[in-house]
Amino acid sequence: MQIPRPWFAFLVVLALCIFPLGALTSSPTANVVLTTMQAELQRATKSLAKTDPAPYYLSYAVTDADETDVAASNGSVIYSASVDRRMADVMMRVGSIALDNTHGQSRPSGITSGLLPLNDDSSAIARVLWQLTDREYEQASAAFLRVKTSNAVRSEEEDKSPDFSSEAPQDHLNLSALRAPSDQKEWEARTRKISAGFLKYPEVYSSYVSFDVSANRSYLATSEGTALIRPGAIARLVIQAGTRADDGMELMRVESFQAASPSQLPPDAELAVKVDKMAADLKALRAAPAADPYAGPAMLSGRAAAVFFHEVLGHRLEGHRQRDENEGQTFTKKVNQLVLPAFLSVTDDPTMKELNGVQLAGNYEFDNEGVPAARVVAVENGILKNFLMSRMPIKNFSTSNGHGRRQPGLMPTGRQGNLIVTSTNTVKDSVLREKFIAEIKKQGKPYGLYFDDIQGGFTLTGRASPQAFQVIPVMVYRVYADGRPDELVRGVDIVGTPLLSLNNIVLTGDTLQVFNGICGAESGQVPVAAAAPAMLFTEIEVQKRRRGSERPPVLPPPGAKP
Repeated sequence: MQIPRPWFAFLVVLALCIFPLGALTSSPTANVVLTTMQAELQRATKSLAKTDPAPYYLSYAVTDADETDVAASNGSVIYSASVDRRMADVMMRVGSIALDNTHGQSRPSGITSGLLPLNDDSSAIARVLWQLTDREYEQASAAFLRVKTSNAVRSEEEDKSPDFSSEAPQDHLNLSALRAPSDQKEWEARTRKISAGFLKYPEVYSSYVSFDVSANRSYLATSEGTALIRPGAIARLVIQAGTRADDGMELMRVESFQAASPSQLPPDAELAVKVDKMAADLKALRAAPAADPYAGPAMLSGRAAAVFFHEVLGHRLEGHRQRDENEGQTFTKKVNQLVLPAFLSVTDDPTMKELNGVQLAGNYEFDNEGVPAARVVAVENGILKNFLMSRMPIKNFSTSNGHGRRQPGLMPTGRQGNLIVTSTNTVKDSVLREKFIAEIKKQGKPYGLYFDDIQGGFTLTGRASPQAFQVIPVMVYRVYADGRPDELVRGVDIVGTPLLSLNNIVLTGDTLQVFNGICGAESGQVPVAAAAPAMLFTEIEVQKRRRGSERPPVLPPPGAKP
């Protein structure tokens, strides 16, 4: 995912999500939290209106979460816990929409966070909100004075957009009961059984199985009049295994699964097949030759292409990156210009719940600023049309389109949800391979590279860094022009710069494949999905991966034949 300053953002299948459980239920007092938030918000707004500088916007966001996490390795549980948590975020803007305390690098001054009482004690909840609000006002008002001083002595900014957009208030109270039951003991047994499946493979040196399930209910009340209660539930299972080649290179395989409830995750028989396949892949990778640096024809599977677009294009479509003068602003001034081959279009649609029978991780009804989620056509027939907007305006884009996202404790920014790449220049996947081999021959190369599976990636968008990306493939094959069997290789990463790499796509397959994962950036970790067809590139560049210096274990694992 992207590397902002100074964070690395990764789309990593093994990152932990928040997933469904069933302790939160609807009851006559289920909205006590919201009514308390609204009452304290009204009191604070009235009182702070007399201060100088005075806030013009105040919001309370509360997240109730009931989580169960289980992890196992080597056939034994190594972690198991259930936690109830209620977290509050007080967000405040002092000054005016045109200029407030969150301007530029002062954005973190807009939020103060803390834990609320778990029981629905209105007086106790109100008292904590009062304390957080007072603390946030001190922080925000001091930051606003610094912002005004800085603006008076700095050179004029290129983008003079306001710091906040005006949006219609929303009123949506969903008090549905969350019933995604999770038996902690059952999942302790299941994760033990899954992880034990690796013990019969001496080539697998480490393995880890994690199960996470959470039911959550989020509340939002703002001084503009927005009132939201939204339930959420999701379950995630991640299986990870690793080995080490003789030359010291660390090798890893990861499989992840997520669903709306634990009961929708794959059965043990299917997971056992995955374990066997992962172990076989690792054994093959250990024996595979290390790849050399390469630039030439390449084909990406649909999943690999989805990650590629998330990293290379998606992050550069996020609205706030067009405004921050420390950003590279690759596409800022390219609206209504061709940025992709004319047969490609890109949308981000968080309203989609599933695609081709696969549930999409980036689905939501309202973003974290209370704006309804919306389908955004970012690139149409290769031409850049729009950005993924939060309530931070940018030049020529003054309102949000429902992409303001964050994890609790952080300020929202424009983020991806479900990024969907479609093509009008398609062939069947079998024909795409034939075209791939023809391109290898046309360029006089002995082979091309086929990228079957991807672990994750990151991208640099800061102006002080090269505008580059790095995608981390796992299963990579040399496809020979002379008809020799495909050859598995290891130890390569896809690298490059966006403007050149994106325009090397000449043809795509006809089937969209989905990649679900977690993306981390300035506003924290959020669940995302990306979907794309397989793609043929006239050129992709790869570099050697860091090898490592440790050799494989000298002793065989317990139980293995000497």
